[in-house]
Order: sequence, then structure tokens, then C-alpha cells
Amino acid sequence: MEIHFSKLYENGNDFIVIDEREHTVIPDDMKGQFSAIYCDRRFGIGADGVIFLSKSEKSDLRMRLIRPDENEVEPYGNGIRCLTKYAFDNGYVKETCTVETPAGETAVSMEYKEDTFTATITMSPLKFDRTAIPATGSGEYRETIEGYEVHAVHSGAPHAVIIVDAVDAVDLGSIAPKIRHHATFPEGANVNVVERTGPDSIRIRTFERGVEDETLSCGAGATASAAVVHKLGLAGEVVDVETRGGPLTIYLKGDGAKMEGSAVTAFTGRITC
Repeated sequence: MEIHFSKLYENGNDFIVIDEREHTVIPDDMKGQFSAIYCDRRFGIGADGVIFLSKSEKSDLRMRLIRPDENEVEPYGNGIRCLTKYAFDNGYVKETCTVETPAGETAVSMEYKEDTFTATITMSPLKFDRTAIPATGSGEYRETIEGYEVHAVHSGAPHAVIIVDAVDAVDLGSIAPKIRHHATFPEGANVNVVERTGPDSIRIRTFERGVEDETLSCGAGATASAAVVHKLGLAGEVVDVETRGGPLTIYLKGDGAKMEGSAVTAFTGRITC
């Protein structure tokens, strides 16, 4: 048996894409185990997750994202951009499409600017109320944890945001797990530390649940971080975000957000079983 796959990345956030449009390649009860094996960077292909692409009854594409810890999570901007690049390159979609995810339907517009694939994604509505993040208590989230003032928002997934003077001065590997597993987040939270670098620009680092480590880029984390600094009056409606893997631009309006960034195909291959 041969399993064909593609490896794509966006700002260093990388994914294995398995095309199941015509038939199921990995049975549902084995998708978690498959992700755990092949996301391993020493003994597998190496990735932050496996994207399973299939047909949808209501959208142009259907997407599922399984993390290396074998859990399915809400797909977010970087993964969706990688999925749509794969679909665009294979002729499944044109310049605009919709993607069905467990978190709802997402609209995407895309194009090649010279040789660079760029996509703009309509992100999930921003939710600041604790019940929607979800977090315990009522009202908007603002807590002091481990000496840091923590804000939180649901931007497709629950994200905690901390504004600091310098992101590189934060021991993220020590602090982030305590916030990620804090009792106020019943489903856990991704953790972002944010440094303002200009009137409408920020630098961030993100610790992602499921990966349980820092990743080079997180689209939902960039969106959450931009939304929090904007809500606090520290940035305007267009925020340039520098992740460790590269740049993103977040467009904010009301409780809505769009994210613009690129995606790259690293290689394709096949697994012989």
C-alpha cells in the first residue's frame, strides 16, 4: 500500500496533507495514530499536524486537522492557507473558495503574486466573552497568572495573550504550560506573548496546545494577539504581525478579522506500508 502526501508550510508552521477527496486513505480510527507517527521529526516526516482534505456537501473543501498528540483541533489560518494552496495547485478550486471545518465555514481568496502564493482568510468571529472562549467566570477574560496579566479571546481556538516588553526575554517553555493548563481554561488554551514594535505592529511567540511546544507561527495566535492589542487601544485595525517564522497581516473590523499570508509546498512523497 502506498500513501501519497504533500508537505506544506507557512512561516515555518508545517503540515502533512493527505488527499481524501476520492476515497478514505486513513481510516478515522487510525488518523490520530498516523499523525503521532508521521509528525515525529526524527522518525517520521515531521510536521505540526496532519491535514485531511475531503469533499464537502456544503463547501468547496472539507478540512480536518489532527495534532501529533492524536487529538483533532479547530483548523486555523496557517493550516487553511496550506490546504487551499494544495487545492489551488491541483485544480480543485480557483481564486475564491469556502472551507468546511469543525469550527464552521471559512472563506478564502487566493492568488499567485509572481511566484508567491498568497491567501486571505476570513477568520472565525472574535469572541471575548469567557463562556465562548471557553473560560470560567463571566465577562471578558483578564487574570493575573504567574505574575503576568493575561487576556484571552477565541479566534478559531482559545488563545491567551500576554503583552510584554520583549518576547525574547520570556521563558516561554516554563511559563506557557502553566497558563495553557490553568484551571480557568477548561479546554486549555494556546499561549501568545506579544511585544509592540510600532504603532500598528507587533512581534509574537506562540506556544500551541496539541503540539505542546513553541511553534514558529500560528495564524489564530497572530489574530488573537492583534485583536487584543487593538481592543486595548494599542494598535489600529490593520496590524502587521512578526512571527518567528515570518510576517502576517491582520485586518480587524468589529468582531471580524481577516488574515493575509503566504504558503509554500516543501515536497511531495509517498509512504510505503
